[in-house]
Amino acid sequence: MADKKDITRPPPASGSTSSMVDAFVAKAKQLGSVADRGPRARLVFALDATMSRQPTWDLACRVQSEMFSAAGDAGGLSVQLVYFRGFGECRASRWVNDPRSLTDLMTKIDCRGGQTQIGRVLRHVRTEAGQAPVKVLVYVGDAMEESIDDLCAVAGELGLLGIKAFMFHEGHDPDAARAFREIARLSGGAYAQFDAGAPHTLSELLRAAAAYATGGVEGLTRLTAGSTQARGLLTDITGRKP
Repeated sequence: MADKKDITRPPPASGSTSSMVDAFVAKAKQLGSVADRGPRARLVFALDATMSRQPTWDLACRVQSEMFSAAGDAGGLSVQLVYFRGFGECRASRWVNDPRSLTDLMTKIDCRGGQTQIGRVLRHVRTEAGQAPVKVLVYVGDAMEESIDDLCAVAGELGLLGIKAFMFHEGHDPDAARAFREIARLSGGAYAQFDAGAPHTLSELLRAAAAYATGGVEGLTRLTAGSTQARGLLTDITGRKP
C-alpha cells in the first residue's frame, strides 16, 4: 500500500556497497529499538458514571491524557475504560494506546442514575488479568453502596495477582473513604482524595498512577520532586516518605 514502506526491497544498484551497508545497519538499529520496548503496560481506568458524576466525568475526560504523557518515556501505556451507570449497566471498552482514542470513547458516554458497582469492576479486572497481565487499576468515584467485605475479598485477590488499585476519591463520604482505603491497602495500591474543583489534583494523580504502571516505584519516585500527589501515593505504596 502507498502508506507503507516495504523494507524487504533491496537498495538501488547505483549506490556504493559502503552506503548500502550503512543504510542496512541504520535500519536494523531502528527496528531493534522498537522491538526492545516490549509490550505496553496495561492499566484499567474505571469510573463511576452514575448521575452525580457528570462534572467529574467531564473533568476526567479533559485530564486523562496525563496518563499517556507520563508513560511515554517508559514504553507506553495501554488503557481500558470501564464504567458503570444506570440499572446494572457495567461496560468495558477495547484497549487503547493513545489519549485521543480514549477521549473519543469517553465523550460518547453520559452519566445516568444508579447504584455503585465497584465489585463488578474489581471482578472484571481480575478476569482481564487472566488474559494478560494488568499492572494498575485506577478507580475514580465518590460513593460506595455495596458490601465492604465483598469488595475487600476481591481486592485481596488483585493484590495476589500483583494488580495495585489506585483509589481516587472525590469528596468526603466516610463510607467511600473507608472502603477505598481498604481496597487500596489490600491490593498494595494507594488512596487519595481530591476535589473536582481542583482539576490539577486529579491530573497529577492520573500521571502518578501511570508512572507507576510503566516504571514501578522508580517511575513514581521520579515525579515526587514536583508533585505532592505523587509523594502521597509513593508513601502509601512503600510505607515510607520519599
